[in-house]
Amino acid sequence: MWIPTEHEKYGVVLASFRGTVQHGLPLEIGDTVQLLEKCEGWYRGFVHKNPNAKGIFPCTYIHLKNAHIKNKGQFETVIPTEDSVITEMTSTLRDWGAMWKRLYVVKSVQHTHKNEGDLFHRLWHVMNEILDLRRQVLVGHLTNDRMKDVKQHITARLDWGNEQLSLDLVPRREFSMVDPDEISVTELFKLMEHRHRKKETPVPASTHHLFVHMKSLMSSNLGEELEVFFHIYDGRENRPLSERFFVRLNKNGVPKSPEKTERQCTLFVDLGSSDLRKDVYIVVHIMRIGRMGAGEKKNLCSIQYRRPFGCAVVSIADLLTADSKDDHLLKVYACTTESEWYQIHENIIRKVNSRYNLSGSNTGLAVSLQLLHGDIEQLRREYMVLFTRGVSITKKLGFSDIIMPGEMRNDLYMTLEKGEFEKGGKSVARNVEITVYVLDIEGQVMKSYVAAGSGEPGGDEYHSFVLYHNNSPRWAEQIKLPIPVDMFRGAHVRFEFRHCSTKDKGEKKLFGYSFVHLMQEDGRTLPDGTHELIIHKCEENANLQDSSRYLKLPFSKANLPGNNQAVKGTKESFWITSFLCSTKLTQNGDMLDLLKWRAHPEKINDSLSKLKEIDGSEIVKFLQDTLDTLFGILDESSQRYGLKVFDCLVHIINLLQDSKFQHFKPVMDTYIESHFAGALSYRDLIKVLKWYVDRIVDAEHQDHIQQVLKATEYIFKYIIQSRRLFALATGGQSEEEFRCCIHELFMSIRFFLSQENKITSPVTQTQAVFLRTFPAVYGELLKIFTVREVAGFVRETLGSLPATAHAECPLEAVKLHCIAKTVESQLYTNPESRCILLPVVLRLLQAHMQEQRDLVMCARILTSMLSLIRKDDSVTTDPVVSEEVDLIVDSLLVVLMRTILEITNRPQPAGTNMRLQFQDITGEFVACLLALLRQMSDKHYQQLLQTFTSKDDLRDFLLQIFTVFRILIRPEMFPKDWTVMRLVTNNVIITTVLYLSDALRKNFLNEKFDYKVWDSYFYLSVIFINQPCLQLESFSPSKRKRVLEKYGDMRVMMGCEIFSMWQNLGEHKLNFIPAMIGPFLEVTLVPQPDLRNVMIPIFHDMMDWEQRRSGNFKQVEAKLIDKLDSLMSEGKGDETYRELFNSILLKKIERETWRESGISLIATVTRLMERLLDYRDCMKLGEVDGKKIGCTVSLLNFYKTELNKEEMYIRYIHKLYELHLKAQNYTEASYTLLLYDELLEWSDRPLREFLNYPMQSEWQRKEYLHLTIVQNFDRGKCWENGIILCRELADQYESYYDYRNLSKMRMMEASLYDKIMDQQRLEPEFFRVGFYGKKFPFFLRNKEFVCRGHDYERLEAFQQRMLNEFPHAIAMQHVNQPDQTIYQAEAQYLQIYAVSPIPESQDVLQRDGVPDNIKSFYKVNHIWRFRYDRPFHKGTKDKENEFKSLWVERTTLTLVQSLPGISRWFEVEKRELVEVSPLENAIEVIENKNLQLRTLIAQCQSRQMQNINPLTMCLNGVIDAAVNGGLARYQEAFFVKDYIVNHPEDGEKIGRLRELMFEQAHILEYGLAVHEKFVPQDMRPLHKKLVDQFHVMKSSLGIQEFPAYVRASPVHFTNGSPRSSCRNSVPNIISPDGARVVARRSPLTYPAVNRYSSSSLSSQASNEVSNITGQSESSDEVFNMQPSPSTSSLSSNHSASPNVTSSAPSSARGSPQLQDKHKHSRENSCLSSRERPVSAIYPNPLDPAQRATPHQIGDTTLPRSDPNLSAPDKVRTTFSSRSLDSVKEVNNTQFSDTVGKLLCPPVPPRPPYSGSSAKTMRSQSPLPTSRSPQKSSLPPFTPSPTECQSAGLVSNSPVLSGSYSSGISSMSRCSVSEASGTEATTGDHPAHQGPTMPNSVSSGSDELIRRENKTPPPYSVYERSNPRRPVPLPHSLSIPPSVDPPALPPKPHQLRTSSMKLVPTSDPRRADGVPHVPRPRPLPRKVSQL
Repeated sequence: MWIPTEHEKYGVVLASFRGTVQHGLPLEIGDTVQLLEKCEGWYRGFVHKNPNAKGIFPCTYIHLKNAHIKNKGQFETVIPTEDSVITEMTSTLRDWGAMWKRLYVVKSVQHTHKNEGDLFHRLWHVMNEILDLRRQVLVGHLTNDRMKDVKQHITARLDWGNEQLSLDLVPRREFSMVDPDEISVTELFKLMEHRHRKKETPVPASTHHLFVHMKSLMSSNLGEELEVFFHIYDGRENRPLSERFFVRLNKNGVPKSPEKTERQCTLFVDLGSSDLRKDVYIVVHIMRIGRMGAGEKKNLCSIQYRRPFGCAVVSIADLLTADSKDDHLLKVYACTTESEWYQIHENIIRKVNSRYNLSGSNTGLAVSLQLLHGDIEQLRREYMVLFTRGVSITKKLGFSDIIMPGEMRNDLYMTLEKGEFEKGGKSVARNVEITVYVLDIEGQVMKSYVAAGSGEPGGDEYHSFVLYHNNSPRWAEQIKLPIPVDMFRGAHVRFEFRHCSTKDKGEKKLFGYSFVHLMQEDGRTLPDGTHELIIHKCEENANLQDSSRYLKLPFSKANLPGNNQAVKGTKESFWITSFLCSTKLTQNGDMLDLLKWRAHPEKINDSLSKLKEIDGSEIVKFLQDTLDTLFGILDESSQRYGLKVFDCLVHIINLLQDSKFQHFKPVMDTYIESHFAGALSYRDLIKVLKWYVDRIVDAEHQDHIQQVLKATEYIFKYIIQSRRLFALATGGQSEEEFRCCIHELFMSIRFFLSQENKITSPVTQTQAVFLRTFPAVYGELLKIFTVREVAGFVRETLGSLPATAHAECPLEAVKLHCIAKTVESQLYTNPESRCILLPVVLRLLQAHMQEQRDLVMCARILTSMLSLIRKDDSVTTDPVVSEEVDLIVDSLLVVLMRTILEITNRPQPAGTNMRLQFQDITGEFVACLLALLRQMSDKHYQQLLQTFTSKDDLRDFLLQIFTVFRILIRPEMFPKDWTVMRLVTNNVIITTVLYLSDALRKNFLNEKFDYKVWDSYFYLSVIFINQPCLQLESFSPSKRKRVLEKYGDMRVMMGCEIFSMWQNLGEHKLNFIPAMIGPFLEVTLVPQPDLRNVMIPIFHDMMDWEQRRSGNFKQVEAKLIDKLDSLMSEGKGDETYRELFNSILLKKIERETWRESGISLIATVTRLMERLLDYRDCMKLGEVDGKKIGCTVSLLNFYKTELNKEEMYIRYIHKLYELHLKAQNYTEASYTLLLYDELLEWSDRPLREFLNYPMQSEWQRKEYLHLTIVQNFDRGKCWENGIILCRELADQYESYYDYRNLSKMRMMEASLYDKIMDQQRLEPEFFRVGFYGKKFPFFLRNKEFVCRGHDYERLEAFQQRMLNEFPHAIAMQHVNQPDQTIYQAEAQYLQIYAVSPIPESQDVLQRDGVPDNIKSFYKVNHIWRFRYDRPFHKGTKDKENEFKSLWVERTTLTLVQSLPGISRWFEVEKRELVEVSPLENAIEVIENKNLQLRTLIAQCQSRQMQNINPLTMCLNGVIDAAVNGGLARYQEAFFVKDYIVNHPEDGEKIGRLRELMFEQAHILEYGLAVHEKFVPQDMRPLHKKLVDQFHVMKSSLGIQEFPAYVRASPVHFTNGSPRSSCRNSVPNIISPDGARVVARRSPLTYPAVNRYSSSSLSSQASNEVSNITGQSESSDEVFNMQPSPSTSSLSSNHSASPNVTSSAPSSARGSPQLQDKHKHSRENSCLSSRERPVSAIYPNPLDPAQRATPHQIGDTTLPRSDPNLSAPDKVRTTFSSRSLDSVKEVNNTQFSDTVGKLLCPPVPPRPPYSGSSAKTMRSQSPLPTSRSPQKSSLPPFTPSPTECQSAGLVSNSPVLSGSYSSGISSMSRCSVSEASGTEATTGDHPAHQGPTMPNSVSSGSDELIRRENKTPPPYSVYERSNPRRPVPLPHSLSIPPSVDPPALPPKPHQLRTSSMKLVPTSDPRRADGVPHVPRPRPLPRKVSQL
């Protein structure tokens, strides 16, 4: 049975539990669980991270912990009763754990991100460290101090980790987290700021220490022991700053005692900040211990001397930059002359190179140096290892900057400076050594009190170093004598001088001594400074043991009696410098006189006067003694010395204010509390203080009085303590008298404070001095007086201050400072005194804040005041607190808000410090406002609102508070990691808003409606909901849970409030439509379901009201669409939102009358959301460019076609352009930018600044766009398109006579032509891609596209790329259309196969003489249609001859746009499926092969081929296959009687097949003839074999000779015989070029897929050679290369189909000789279609007679001749090839090919130029024909890529149609009607007269419907001029209305338009007689000044 748990409430999971049992709850190790029930070894409960999932788990898996239960029962919460630091640690480590794992992933994925990797490892170490510290705390064996240290470590590391991971700053008090609800907001702010400051700017330490570790000395010439001395030296003052640190080294140069670290490491302590400068150095002196000469040989002498070795120097400034312990190798220098040794370090510092040199090139001193900061106690904590291991302390000479009480020090430093010695009868100078001893009062040598420095223990004696042969040696050697204070009296130091002989045994002979007393008889010590000592001579064996014998002798020359001239006159002297650093002994006689005042009463007056001159450090040494002395004198002679003692006391008190001695204040406090005994002193002190105060107003000099007032605090301390002692001693006598004295004193004070003076008056300054010290007195007064009494004193004193305040008066600031101290004092914390003081404080504060003065101090006071009112104080129950809040609200709320507004609107100051201070006060005022608002109850709000008497005041207040709240919500208000503070702020804001919204409803609705207040309210609510710190979804689960538990979801609360307020508005809602649509939309995009459910219905309401007002809701729609784009691109919104928006609004409008239009709007917005979401997903970092581009195209089209939002459309054009540039799709980038270009005209209309475009005219912008597009076309090798734009620009330049730019443009155009001819271009492959399944983005889902591959990209590479772009997609292994299951699948399926392009520009492809590099462009550009063939067998398969049943399923895909365009892929708009019969297939195969043969033969003849191999291989393939049964199989299949009988309808086709076979044989014969001409010698045998095989082939075909129609040169027939002789079932429809036969499914419908160059034959070609003619054993193999699932999953396109063709047949090379009357000038060949009377050129479809009559041909090509042709052949006609793939089949019939050849009629001559329209007309060819002769047998004229031989080019090539004379008319918008593009006009020139022919149209009705219904944007340059849609006349060509001639001559372009005529144009893809219907296309609106 399950029993509720009583005490077992909380536990931690010890091991993971899978929860596989029924109702089992899975647990992970470390989870915390709450236990609800228990039953037989099982618990039931939940995991804290997911409280909703409850289940059971075994008891053994849980470790129970003690916990505290709140709200016991159903909704109980359990809080573990453990240390709060432990709780925080646990939850923080959990949060870090998840983030740490993410860091690992980032580190693994992005190897480049070093920071993440570093953070990963650092965090790992810190987490381990925290876990270790946590264990120590949990064990509980730590001492209190250690526990404190551990907790400090823990919190420091937690804060570090939180900062590194950008988590929140945690407010703490003494290591524990603070609950923001339990302290006031001002306190919370202070805590946060304190932690933030700590994090931001560590306070620079004032004390520094230098750690030195001596490692070794490296030198080649060692061998003796060394002594190394370190000290810090001031180079500016040339004196040492510290004592010396001494290390002994052995003969190898390493420390002698390596195990004793304190002997090699030291800490130079107590360096001040002033010591860390460039001219402070670490100086190292090195002594060797050994023989006198360094190189002396070893002799019997065993005596060793200390001799100079070297010196090293390093500046402390070098260490300031290095934080870590750095190893330094110091160069060691030696003296040039030994006598300079004493100043070698100074010479090195000053770089006096002549006096020192390197002691050896490889000598170096290895030391480790590190600067440490902070006081020594802090170092002990931080560098524990250092101190536990042992480190010697090297002290500073003298006291540190701050003297600490209790510091014991008694160090005497002596420096052996120099000596002057006589030769002593020697011929050379002496080698002098000094031995130093310290002797006590009894003459005994004091043991261990002579130290060479720290590091080594002191010795009994000290030996100086020896200078060789020097009678005036200078040592400058410092020693330390740490003699105890009690042994100082009577002690002396003796110096013995010995000569060290280098001869004999090297003895040291004593020859003299000196001594000095350490203390004088009067108790003063040896004064600091240099002393010249007398050298007393003595013999070597003199007995100095008995010191009494020489102590009576004089020791110093300075204090010799005047008669002792003999000693004074001696030359021999010895100088020392002494320096005492003692906390107990003094060298000052005046100090001693004062302390011994009882012994010399007569000196009291003198001593008191001299006290002020004594050094402060001497006074603080004897502070207690001095104070005792002063109060002793006061007690005994108060009348006589009272004033002087008072002054001395003031001097001492003020001395302790100095920073150097401030730490002695506690010493004085202790003295007052424990040692002070002056029970009667208070009377004298009060009397003297009052006397001084009374004299203030009249005194001239205020300095001394100000000194007295500065000491007020301590004077009162003495007064109060004295009175307490007196009361204690007397039982409280004279109480009234004392109170009376104090009252009188305060009256005097109030009188002097009430004086109004000039600002500069000394009295004002004195008042300021008193006010600064006054608050310190309160605490003392409280010891005797009651709280209310003291509060009365303070109120009256502060109230006596003069009220009139000058802003610049310094007293004002001091007043405020005094108020601040008062508020912070103990007095103010008491509620009794607070109610007395509050009015005074508020009055002063209000005055300052209203004038915006001293705001920093005002903030401080307010903060202190409000910190006292806790949130947990019951404001409602405690009337005192409630009244307090009332007072503050009344006085300060409005002024506080105004202050915040003014501060935040001020420009921020420039200086960093000022800016920080500025931010501080803003934050403090904000915290104060929040604290105040949080304290306000319902009653307070009511009272507040009642204070506003008029509506205007209330309105101003509401506007002000809403504005302030908006400021508080700003992200920059608090640092980004202050989430705790932000949440508190938001909680206060929402509470206040709920109170105020009531006032808004009551006072500002209906007739009193005020738009501004309501608008401000809504605006605040919206930004409140949208602020980042409330977006709980972005928080970690634990943080989200904490916030929800404490505050709930404040967004939902505010959303409900918005909805409620909106509903109250009624008809006033119209004021907020459409203004509030954007803000409300932003709110609904917040991913909070409840909030969305509340807010989305508001849109329905808006639509309803807008419908009522204006009958539609266009405004709502426009605003929604505009805002959606910007908001969703910021990352807001999601798929759920789209569905919710759709469903809620559809449900809401179900019953509305305007339901239909509402549904339409919702559908539009939903579709836009789909696209925007796709766009956003695709734009994510790491997404592939292809997906981004496709998505942008989809969105761009949506804005253009469905929403007609021009500005958005243009923005996305530029986004797409940027994407293309990034992906290096330069052609696509050009097409994209062209979309914007087409929206502009060549006009002078000014355009505003937009995107990156400056303010400029429309003409300038269009020019810039043209140039950019040309540049990109150039980079994308799409030069043909660039040429068109160059021409258009050139026309513009020419019309403005801008010949400089015109010249550049023509040169650019020329360079593009050169590039076409000279540079190689790769032909891309095309791939069809189907995206099936619901998992694809909306713009791809269940659609098929054709994609233009990258250079060199084949099918396998493309397929891999697509699978990389869509890693979750599955590649389909077949090419069949998928069924519905695939379409609806929740997956991604990709179907990819290669397709062949069907070129539009057949004219160029079929023309002879056009170079391949021109043709290659037209094969793969401007392609609308693509084809894919799939072979299959129908019926029974004949194993003998498979050709009989081999059908082809041909799929033709038509795109919505031609490729290339604004994207590399476009969607398939239409699929057409046709089955090709075996016979038709055979015809196509042979046609294609014939075409290929012709091309190769022509190339060979024109010597375009570098070698003949391709032709050889092709001939070999065809002949060999034919011999082995290739063509014979076709004969067997189709020429047999059975087939002809069974298929009577195929008679014509069989005839056509026969013709083609004959034609092939004839071509082969001709090809062999050409081959023979060019074949190299080594290939002759192969050629002979081919000829033999060819005869066999002919005989197998039964050909003896060729029919007549085949005899002409086979290479040159185009549409003549034999192809046109047999298709006669349907009359031909003549295309507008009048020279081409149009037929369905000719070989030309096949794209030119030959990928081989002119020099070699590709593998594909060879495949075709072998496969096409059926050489393989099984005819199935013919189709092996066809893409099909059997060969590979998705086989490549370049493995071409068997019926692949190369290019259109070439035009016949021959031309008839023309009659003279039809010959024209050379220019005629360059006329454009618009210059020729098209209607006159083409008659209607011809009758047979016309076919037989040869027509004259226009002189578009010169007469051509071919030496290989007979004369009759040369008269064969030439036509332009017509693109047969651009027409559709009509009723599945074939066109007859027997129509006679049409000839081009003559072209009328070009009219001479006379400023008329002709000037703007472009030549079709850039060069006249006669300038390009060719000396080969080929035709001499090679057309340019944009030229045509007849008028037909313009009408069938979309590049040029309808636009040559106008400069591509469709590229610019103009005001001429659309019809103008199709009107036929009659030219003015007589040659233009002629009958008019109706527009010839092409294509079946299905084609027409497609053209009519689809309205794609003008993506292609070719489409710009394509007559499929009518084109308005460009502005430059429009005919101006007849107006009076202008005063000035017109611009050239005005002249040029006068006689412009338009010629009807026709669609090359329409030839079926259906009249041309213009395509409906929404013209974009004008670019609204973009």
